[in-house]
Amino acid sequence: QVQLVESGGGLVEAGGSLRVSCAASGSIFRIMGWFRQAPGKQRELVATITTGGSTNYADSVKGRFTISRDNAKNTVYLQMNSLEPEDTAVYYCNAIGAYGVNYWGKGTLVTVSS
Repeated sequence: QVQLVESGGGLVEAGGSLRVSCAASGSIFRIMGWFRQAPGKQRELVATITTGGSTNYADSVKGRFTISRDNAKNTVYLQMNSLEPEDTAVYYCNAIGAYGVNYWGKGTLVTVSS
């Protein structure tokens, strides 16, 4: 059974840093990533990474966020620096499995105070 479990969210002041993690079980996923959903807004892509280490970022986080993964631990990380109040959202881990099936974690809340 596939499970994605996020951790590491919390409250941070603007300009601060935070790292969120997602531990996957049940399968190895070629593509894993992070999405976020702010109150009243649609869920949006933040960053993705392949097993080979190729990454993709939303323009709004380029230069501030870094996605990485530990394939041995089946875990993906999102290091967030220079956080802004606009980064406040629930951050969801995403993994794409066989046949393009999307799996989601339950989310972890990141709140950036001004």
